[in-house]
Amino acid sequence: MSNIPDIDAIPQIMGEDGQFHATDEEVHLAGTPFEAWIALFFFWALGLTVFYQFFTRYVLNNSAAWTEEIARYLLIACVFTGAAIGVAKNNHIQVDFFYRHLPQWLCRLLSVMTDVLRCLFLGVATFLTWQMMERLGNYKMTIIDLPMNIVYGICMFGFAAMFLRSLWVAKVHWQRGFSVLERPTTTMQDI
Repeated sequence: MSNIPDIDAIPQIMGEDGQFHATDEEVHLAGTPFEAWIALFFFWALGLTVFYQFFTRYVLNNSAAWTEEIARYLLIACVFTGAAIGVAKNNHIQVDFFYRHLPQWLCRLLSVMTDVLRCLFLGVATFLTWQMMERLGNYKMTIIDLPMNIVYGICMFGFAAMFLRSLWVAKVHWQRGFSVLERPTTTMQDI
């Protein structure tokens, strides 16, 4: 048996007429988490802000001062809301090397501990962000006269969304009896 695949079994991109015939898969947005739409909004707002900054600086030769600060805050918003997507899909960076070599009972224990610690960390981060917002009070942004609590409120929303998603992921892991750490070939979509 050779490892060479059958040429007829491979999808053909170039047709008999010498033209490329590639078709894209259908896009399904039904399973898109709520946080993803918010992150997409912040991403587009960031893109438009950076474009406006580029346009005013290099085309009009009169740079808008507010764009750099707002772009920084929009990037922060993208990161914190986008991180909730990673928690929902349970595809953050993880090391599963030891899970391949340890006994199954120990792997299960470590997996449950990972879920509990993740939930605790995100819950505490949400609470600490709330406390920081209370201490900041009426502190304003540097260039624009808006409260900094807008930025920290978005961070708190991201932490709260990650916390709720981590509770959901832990529940799914508990119901299935294993996590992605124990079986790396599974995903949250395999429910």
